[in-house]
Amino acid sequence: KSKLDLNIDGSDVLEHVHAISKTNPFWNELSASNPFIYDIAASNRNENSKYLSVLKENPYLFSRVSSNRESLASSGDELDIDCLLRKTSSRRSGRSKSISDFLDIIDNRRLNPHKTAPQKPLAADTVWLQNDREAYKMAWLSHRQLTRSCLDLEARSQSPGWAQTQATDVHIVGKLNHEGGSVQLPDSDINVHIPVGHVVPGEFQEVGLKAILNPPSSLNNELSITVSPLIEITLSNLNTREAIFLEVKGAAKVKNDPLSQVMTDIVCFYSHSKEGPFKKLQSCYFYEDTIQVKLTDLSHLMYTVIAVQANKIQPPATTVWDYVHRTVSVGIYGPKYIHPSFTAVFAAFGHNYIPRKLTICDIKKGGKNMPPVVFQLWGKHTLLLEKPQDLNISLISCDPDFEVKVENQSKSIKEQQLKTGEMVRQQFLFSMLGSREMHFFLFLVQIEDLKSGQVMQFCVTTPDPAPKLSGIVSRPKCLQRRKEIKSAPLLLIPTVKYPKFQDKCLNINTYGVALKTVLRQSKIDYLLEYFKGDTIALLGEDKIKAIGQTKIKEWYVGVLRRKVGLVHRKNVKVVSKEQAMDTADSELLTRNLVEQIALPFKKLTYIYSVVLSTVSESVYDWRALAEVLGYSHMSWDDFNEKYVDKESERVAHVVKRLKEDCHANKKKRLFLYELIVALLKIDCQGLVARLTQDTVILTSAVKLGKCWRELAEKLARLTKQQIEAYEVPHQGKNGEVTLEMMWKPAYDFLYTWGAHYGDSYRDVLQDLQSALDKMKNPVTKHWRELTGALILVNCMDVLRASAFSTEEEE
Repeated sequence: KSKLDLNIDGSDVLEHVHAISKTNPFWNELSASNPFIYDIAASNRNENSKYLSVLKENPYLFSRVSSNRESLASSGDELDIDCLLRKTSSRRSGRSKSISDFLDIIDNRRLNPHKTAPQKPLAADTVWLQNDREAYKMAWLSHRQLTRSCLDLEARSQSPGWAQTQATDVHIVGKLNHEGGSVQLPDSDINVHIPVGHVVPGEFQEVGLKAILNPPSSLNNELSITVSPLIEITLSNLNTREAIFLEVKGAAKVKNDPLSQVMTDIVCFYSHSKEGPFKKLQSCYFYEDTIQVKLTDLSHLMYTVIAVQANKIQPPATTVWDYVHRTVSVGIYGPKYIHPSFTAVFAAFGHNYIPRKLTICDIKKGGKNMPPVVFQLWGKHTLLLEKPQDLNISLISCDPDFEVKVENQSKSIKEQQLKTGEMVRQQFLFSMLGSREMHFFLFLVQIEDLKSGQVMQFCVTTPDPAPKLSGIVSRPKCLQRRKEIKSAPLLLIPTVKYPKFQDKCLNINTYGVALKTVLRQSKIDYLLEYFKGDTIALLGEDKIKAIGQTKIKEWYVGVLRRKVGLVHRKNVKVVSKEQAMDTADSELLTRNLVEQIALPFKKLTYIYSVVLSTVSESVYDWRALAEVLGYSHMSWDDFNEKYVDKESERVAHVVKRLKEDCHANKKKRLFLYELIVALLKIDCQGLVARLTQDTVILTSAVKLGKCWRELAEKLARLTKQQIEAYEVPHQGKNGEVTLEMMWKPAYDFLYTWGAHYGDSYRDVLQDLQSALDKMKNPVTKHWRELTGALILVNCMDVLRASAFSTEEEE
C-alpha cells in the first residue's frame, strides 16, 4: 500500500496538534484567529468552542481516502496534515499555499459528480461551507480579519460592491540592461531614466518605483511646501558606471514677478530613510513645472521628494504659497460597483499624482468599524489655490433615486490641513430611495472657498451596479472557466483577428425620391444638391438635426452622384429598394464611403499625444494597422532597434511612422484623416467614435472662445458663479482669462458635460450640434465639421454591414 493511501486515525491528528501547541508560543492567538482549528485546540483544554468548524461536522476530513487524493488539506497556519503526507504538485510548499490553493482542491472535489452536494442559499450558519467555494472563502477571510476589503457573509450578500480584494499599493519594477531605458509609475508623471552604459554589458538593473501619498511633514512649513509625493526608488545593482535621472512634474509653478523668482527655488530632497533626515540635491534641471534630478549617490533604497523652498518671507507675503501658483488635485473614490448604500470618498492631494486605487481604513457601517476597503477612482479635478484656506466640500446627487445622507452633505477642509501637504479625506454616504432598480447616476462635487465665496464644481458618474451573484455556485462550468483564466499569463494580450475590408458596392435598403430641385449659390459643406426626381440612397432611416441655410431642420444621410451628404427629410419621398426606379446615380463603393465620411478629420483639432496613447492602447495587432496604412513591408527588424517589447509599443511605432510621413508631405497627407480611414478599414468603430467625440469637443472649445459661456448656460444651465469656477484655474496675473487661453475652461466644461453621457457618443454629438445651432451667432454656420462628424457616426452601421463579411469571421 502506498504512502498516499494510508488512513490516519483521529487520535494521531490530535497528538500532532498537542505537540504543536507546546512548541508554538503563539498557539493560543493562532487558534483564536482561525475558526477552523479552534475546536481542535480547545479539545485538549476541555473547553466548549464558540466557533463552528468544518472539522466538527467531519473530524476525518483530512484523512479521507480518495482515488485521486482530493484532500482539503488544512486551513491552519501550522496544522498542514495533507502537506505532511504528500508532495504538492505546485511549486510552492504546502505551508506557503494561499487560500485560493486550498479552495481549488474543494473545487476539484465539488466538480466530481459523485461527490457534489446540493447547493443551499447564502445563510448565517457555516455547515454547508464545504460545498461552496465563495462562501468558504468569504468566511475564512472575514474571520481572520485580513486587511482586505471583504466583509462578513451577511454584509456581503447585501452589499456586493464591497467585496473587492485588489492590491492596495501602486508600484512598478522594470528590468533594464546596459542599453538603459525608462521606468514610469503607472498613471503618473514620475519617471526614472537609466542612461546607456549605466551597468556593464551582461548585467541588469532592476528599478522599482513607488509613490507614498503623504510627504514628510518636516518639509511642509512657512518656508517650504512639497509638490510631489514621496518617491521610493529601489535598485538591485550598485555596480554602476552612470548616474540615473528622476523626472517629476510638480504641482506648483513659481510666479513670474521678480520677487517670487528671487525668493523661491524648486528643489529636490533626498534621503536613505522614509523619515529623513533629507538633504538638498544641487543637480536639478527645470522646464516650466517639470524637474529632472540627477541621482549620483545611489543605494538599494532611496527616497526623494520635490519641494518649493523660499529663502525668506518678505511682507506682504506670509508663506511660500504667496510666491507660487499652487495646484491641489482632487480625486473622488468609491467601490468598484454601487449598491443601495455606499460610501464615496473625497480625497485632496498636494501633488499631481492621483492613484487609481485608494485604501480606506476608517469606514464604518452600522456603527462598527469595517476592514480596510480598496476604493476605485471615479473622477478627478485640479484646483488652483493661491494660498491655503478653509474649504467647504459638498456632494449633490443629480438623480432623484439617490441621496446623500443629511449628516454627510457638507464637509470642510481646514487651512492647516492643506499646509501640512498630507492627503485629506472626507467620506460621503449615499443611499437609494425606495426599492427601485439599481442604476448608475451622476452627482455634483462642489468646492467652496469660505473667504471669497467662489464655488468650483465638477461632475462624476458612478460605475454600474454589482453583477448578480446568484447562480455562480450552481454552474460548475463557470468555475472551471474562471480557473483556466486565473492560470493564464497576467500580461496576455487578447487575440484579435481584424476582419478583411472588402471594397464593394453599399448594400442599400431605403431610397428617397427628390420632390423638388435644390441648388445653392453659396455651397455648404456636407449638404447635397439634387434635381426633382433624383433617386437618393439613404444610409439608414435615422435623422440628424442640423442648421441649414437659415434654420434648424431634420436631415437624412444620403448618397447621390458618389457624394455623401444631407438631404432635408421634407424634400424626399422615402421608398423601398423594390420601389426605387433608377439607382445608378446613388451607388457608392465602401472605399469611397470611408474616404468621404472621414473628411471632417482634415479640419478637426487634435492633441497628438492623446491620439497616440488612445490608439496604441486600443489596437491589438500592429500588422493589421500597418497593412491598411500602406506599411505592409514592415517587419520585426523595424522594431529591433527600438527595443519594443509590447504590442501597444509596436502599434505606437506604426502611428509615429505615419505622423512622420505626413509631416514630411503636409500638402498631400493629413495624419488624423489617414489614421481614421485606416481604423475604419479594420473595423475599429468604437475607437473611431471615441476619437471623434474627443476631437469634436476640443475643436468646439477652440472655435467657441469666450462664447463658451453662452453655450454653458444653454447646455447645463450653469450660473455665472459656476462659469467663473471653470475659469479660475486658467486666469492670468490680472485675474482674467486671456482670449488665447479661453479654450481651456471651454474644454474643461465640454469634457465634463460629455462624460455624463457614458458611451452614448451619438447623443453627445447631436446635443452639442443642436446647442451650437441655437446660439445667437452660431459657429456652425461657417464651421460644418461637427455636421460631418454626425454623418460619420450615422454611417458606421451600413459600412460594417457592407464592408465586412460575417462568413469570413466564421
